[in-house]
Amino acid sequence: MKKLLLIASLIAFAGATQAAPVKNAELKPGTWKGVIQRPDGEQIVFNFEVKPVNGKKVLYVLNASERLLVDDIRQQGDSLWISMPFFDAHFATVIKSNGSLEGKYIKISGERRFEIPFFALPGNKERYPISPKTKYKVAGRWDVTFGEGKDASKAVGEFQQGVNGKVTGTFLTPTGDYRYLEGGIEKDTLRLSAFDGSHVYLFKAKLDNDSTITQATFYAGGAGKEAWVANKDANAKLPDGFSAVKLRAGENKLNFRFPATTGEQIGIADDRFKNKVVVIQILGSWCPNCMDETKFLVDYYKKNKQRGVEVVGLAYERSTDFEKSKTALATFQKRLGVNYPFLVTTAAVSDPKRTEKTLPQIEPLQGFPTTIFIDKKGNVRKIHTGYDGPATGQHHEEFKKEFEGLINELLTEE
Repeated sequence: MKKLLLIASLIAFAGATQAAPVKNAELKPGTWKGVIQRPDGEQIVFNFEVKPVNGKKVLYVLNASERLLVDDIRQQGDSLWISMPFFDAHFATVIKSNGSLEGKYIKISGERRFEIPFFALPGNKERYPISPKTKYKVAGRWDVTFGEGKDASKAVGEFQQGVNGKVTGTFLTPTGDYRYLEGGIEKDTLRLSAFDGSHVYLFKAKLDNDSTITQATFYAGGAGKEAWVANKDANAKLPDGFSAVKLRAGENKLNFRFPATTGEQIGIADDRFKNKVVVIQILGSWCPNCMDETKFLVDYYKKNKQRGVEVVGLAYERSTDFEKSKTALATFQKRLGVNYPFLVTTAAVSDPKRTEKTLPQIEPLQGFPTTIFIDKKGNVRKIHTGYDGPATGQHHEEFKKEFEGLINELLTEE
């Protein structure tokens, strides 16, 4: 289905752009400025670098220190299609006579399809305008509230600021972080954006002073919009990730069996898991934080499998159709070199009863990813919600240390 939708968009877009083709159109090497143009006038900006690798053009999406490889680029005449490696997203564009790109960003989410106008300018490293000598200092830790009233949610913002006004950082939440944000301060306005194929984000704020933000908006995709406020607070913190989900009363073991993407039926009671410390990753191919956690787990499993550690992923996809889910996960597995099984659960991520239908021994899942730690006797010892990814800096290092310490402790038990 994914391929059929992509082919349809290619045909439709090519037909709409054949009127005045540009001869010898070329995707120019170098750094570009990409702009996703929202209907409300706000622009979600990101940068990417185009370069030749082994005789073909590839690009790297740039968000702060992240370089996300995108190597599925197809050109026909002056029409250019760029498919993101994850999250069922692509760009359908035309190369204009001045070398720029113009077209649409297209995102498939289950049965829904979103299209947002997009253009990109070659030879442009600017993300947002930055005042070189801004008087505002946002570096540090912030206590943040997104939304209002009963819909409000807490977060912690952590930002770094360069002497030129450039700002990087992220927001940490109880269910994960907002990954790599980059932007800067122009006069009294802070802008931070991110694009990875799933996250299409702009955080915009009017700075009252160095410690208070009262007028700010979070823009997501083509229509999402939410107010937020923040106060600088070095002691701001979130609930412990181990406190969000627990075993139900009277339970101590899981009991599941689902088909792997290979077609094999795998259950937690199988011999492969007996007398092993098992890490169960709750994930979805649509989840950017799950991508970050998967990279970590792939490396950890490679180095520690021989010590008696097993890892298995339980995927909750947009659809309950096994073949659709398998296709989405296969791309994820191949790109990240996943070396442990991914199982496709029988519940969609949107199902409010997803936990009861698949893991009835635990309280409802609060977010993705969630990680379940099982000891050598098959008992659930810890459940952790969320993941502090590499964009969180020291928090990521602390997470890795805590993760490794817990596994080591479980391995030493008889």
